[in-house]
Amino acid sequence: MDARPTAFALMGPTACGKTSLAQALYETGQYELISVDSVLVYRGLDIGSAKPGPDEAPHALINIRDFWDTYSAGEFRVDCLQQIQAIHARGKRALLVGGTQMYYKALLDFESGLPSADPKLRGRLRAQAEAEGWPALHAYLASIDPATAQRLHPNHSSRIERAIEVYQLTGQPLSQFHARAPEPLVDLRAVGLIPQDRAWLHGRIAQRFQQMLEQGFQAELERIYQHPNFDPALTSLMSVGYRQGFDWLRQGHAQDEFVERGVIATRQLAKRQLTWLRGWPGLHPLVAETADFKQVQAAFLTFE
Repeated sequence: MDARPTAFALMGPTACGKTSLAQALYETGQYELISVDSVLVYRGLDIGSAKPGPDEAPHALINIRDFWDTYSAGEFRVDCLQQIQAIHARGKRALLVGGTQMYYKALLDFESGLPSADPKLRGRLRAQAEAEGWPALHAYLASIDPATAQRLHPNHSSRIERAIEVYQLTGQPLSQFHARAPEPLVDLRAVGLIPQDRAWLHGRIAQRFQQMLEQGFQAELERIYQHPNFDPALTSLMSVGYRQGFDWLRQGHAQDEFVERGVIATRQLAKRQLTWLRGWPGLHPLVAETADFKQVQAAFLTFE
């Protein structure tokens, strides 16, 4: 008998409508929501992350760290399992909502023996990256772990940092940990919202970016930028939208240029999310443009 806890997941690229559908499922009284988003964990990163507001369904694992703190996939794994168990104890279903791949993988592809984040080491790596650039650290990664370096873009800073950190803390390349047999910790039953029309998703992304500006995104950026703990190399502040926003404040770009860069970066994020989502094992896909509450609920029932 499988002793792993069961959880449901509503996946999809950014801006595809996950939050509104999750809200509808929550309102049935059957589900409680857990955020699977690496930006929503941070307090103060609200508008630029499209964080659910106080009038929307509550999500666990939102606002659990300050933006200058670290939060790893390993920490998410522990926190998420605790939330799933607590939700089961209340007689409800745990519904995971979000699009952060590394968090889902932490639940399904648990690599035992991976070290926790080391803030001092990460500080040194970020200082080196600031001096030499992330492509230089990517080249170093290629010399110690070519398999991992091959699948990472030279500017994929957070993953390059993690791969180097694992090697320097353990003496083993991250690819060796990934090659070990995974130990799934959760029986995850996933529905994916897959857009069929790229223009539809691009339009939603552009519309949401404009809404964020109308809601006060510039003021949020300025507040964080002036905070004593501000550091553009912080993992939280390198996320899509925020990275382009801080470049805008530092370099004095016109707002139109900032919007264009932010929208393009968000489209690129959505493309990456769709690539891994299409390869997700056992995924029940739904057409994002037409998916509604009844379709999602029926899809979850097919797993039972």
